[in-house]
Amino acid sequence: MTTVRLADLIAALDAAYPPQLAESWDSVGLVCGDPGDQVTRVLFAVDATAAVVDEALDWGAQALVVHHPLLLRGVDTVAADTPKGALLHRLIRSGCALFTAHTNADSADPGVSDALAHAIGLTITGPLDAKPLTALDKWVVQVPITHRDAVLDALFAAGAGSVGNYSDAAWTVSGTGQFRPLEGSNPALGVAGELHEVSEDRLELVAPPSRRAAVLAALRAAHPYEEPAYHVTERAALPSGLGIGRIGELPAPETLREFTARVRAALPDTTWGVRAAGDPDRVIRTVAVCGGAGDSFLGKVSRLGVDAYVTSDLRHHPADEHLRAGGPALVDAAHWATEYPWCAQAESVVRHALPALETRVSTLRTDPWTIGASDC
Repeated sequence: MTTVRLADLIAALDAAYPPQLAESWDSVGLVCGDPGDQVTRVLFAVDATAAVVDEALDWGAQALVVHHPLLLRGVDTVAADTPKGALLHRLIRSGCALFTAHTNADSADPGVSDALAHAIGLTITGPLDAKPLTALDKWVVQVPITHRDAVLDALFAAGAGSVGNYSDAAWTVSGTGQFRPLEGSNPALGVAGELHEVSEDRLELVAPPSRRAAVLAALRAAHPYEEPAYHVTERAALPSGLGIGRIGELPAPETLREFTARVRAALPDTTWGVRAAGDPDRVIRTVAVCGGAGDSFLGKVSRLGVDAYVTSDLRHHPADEHLRAGGPALVDAAHWATEYPWCAQAESVVRHALPALETRVSTLRTDPWTIGASDC
């Protein structure tokens, strides 16, 4: 049987939900657990509540993967007599790790809002609030043809020339370079005071900005010239498929009344339920979705011109002002319900990467609201 370590699980989740996508205020990744420990069972949930921890331990899970961070704001103790500390102590004593993928899972492609959009039946066309592509430097270097390979090897070793799943990537064109060594110079080629021409190659390759110092040091060490000729430019910020929320299209137009029923049927039942704001007969074709609290994007969805916006935790005054300004119809669901579809997505990621693991999505409703008007 294949042995799977917690480190393997972390690597699979980090590949799907890169930690660098997390917002600066967020806390993601391993909360407790030894990366060297063996893992055979993994439970997925939105929240690490006491009931979910009970389920994980009763099932014999060695890892609990959740969306919402257990430890986030102003935590200065995990004593066992505090609610959060009690959960951590139980997990640690039982040998069950806790891992969080929060805003990094929100911005990943696919991520939380992809799962929500697919549950509703949307065809996704792009992110609601796109993140720019990762910054990248382009290096242009002139080098004598005789030293081209040595300089390229040095640049590759320093971290340049990697593009996606490809390494050692570069473009070369040959030409003629010229320079006049001045007094005090120590030229590798030519004579001080005389114009010198040499057959050179122009090398173009990319590297992460974080490798600038290393690439420059490698260039200076491998290049035969006293003063190597080079130029560095940073790629402009371009939108990507990453980012919070998603925009999508329905298979066919529906009224807001019909679309609200579609959302209600797609999401797990909660006391909060699903409610909509707008003309019930308004025709809905294009839809924006944002798993979790999304009222900060009300202005953006209005500018995008979609017909409806599905999210959670919408407040009275922002929603009212949004509708008065002619914004898209609003569909408000329970916070937990809009993020719950992600659990199955995360489980699928782990199953694909680590098929030896036994996985399960918790069916416990961790939405905090327990009593609705119909229950009274």
